[in-house]
Amino acid sequence: MSFKRRKFIWLSTLSAINTGVIGCINRQISSNSSSVTGEEKFATPTNISQESVIAVNPPKKKILLRFVSVADTGTGTKGQYEVAKAMTNYHSKNPYDLVVLAGDNIYNNGEMEKIQAVFERPYGDLLKAGVKFQAVLGNHDIRTANGDLQVKYPGFNMKGRYYTYTRDKVQFFALDTNDIFTNKQQKDWLEKELSNSKALWKIVYGHHPIYASGVYGSNPAFIKMFSPLFQKYGVQLYINGHEHHYERTTSINGTTYLICGAGAGNRPVGQNKWTAYSSSDLSFAAYEVYEDRIQVSGIGINNNVFDKGVILPKSV
Repeated sequence: MSFKRRKFIWLSTLSAINTGVIGCINRQISSNSSSVTGEEKFATPTNISQESVIAVNPPKKKILLRFVSVADTGTGTKGQYEVAKAMTNYHSKNPYDLVVLAGDNIYNNGEMEKIQAVFERPYGDLLKAGVKFQAVLGNHDIRTANGDLQVKYPGFNMKGRYYTYTRDKVQFFALDTNDIFTNKQQKDWLEKELSNSKALWKIVYGHHPIYASGVYGSNPAFIKMFSPLFQKYGVQLYINGHEHHYERTTSINGTTYLICGAGAGNRPVGQNKWTAYSSSDLSFAAYEVYEDRIQVSGIGINNNVFDKGVILPKSV
């Protein structure tokens, strides 16, 4: 066999191996499991980093949307201002015009007279830049007037206690998780809106966790209620607060669950088998949405990115 022939075979083999590795990475990250319980394992291999996936397989098209999420913010304390400053710094380098505000917007009892101290001043630079906050109600928010004053507050841009809106090819479904157990009307609304949605990306958010490794832990009743619904209608991401930490799960039946509740204070957090990353540091989450993926970043008050994740469409 000639030298040129041997060299051609060797290069062809190397190319095939490289293609196989990249394909394996993508299949393992996008794979979905069935018959899920709160303690089952859904994880990408520990020896394959999300950064590696992004590096070997960059987005196919230009960015559709950039937004951030944060929750449990409304204290008016140093911690809130530190996170708000980091959010503003991120905006200066990576412009966005949407903040998903996932509840407990005003501590301790949802008193609207505190709105300047716990919202308008901390996020003043973002508000001046035209960034729109889309809020939901937390358990502390409904202690005054059942949260009705917050629903009417223009700065929170709430179309009701639960509502939906669309940005480009992304549809958001904002929930009032305080009463979704007893409010059949809200449950019926959510299923109808999900079933009617033609959006490429479906993102649901509310205040309370479904999967969590913090003080409160996972909510079995919420898992039973939401997980089949999300799987049926292709919800790729659920965002929440209530737990005062950051946590991103691996894909559970096609849905990633992300907690961003360290927006002003923090509590300890552990890990479950389905935890991709968790941190008790003060932080917020940032998202870059493309046709073929959502890239998620966990960002601390030192402006460093401490977590990177990839969410793929269920069709991949």
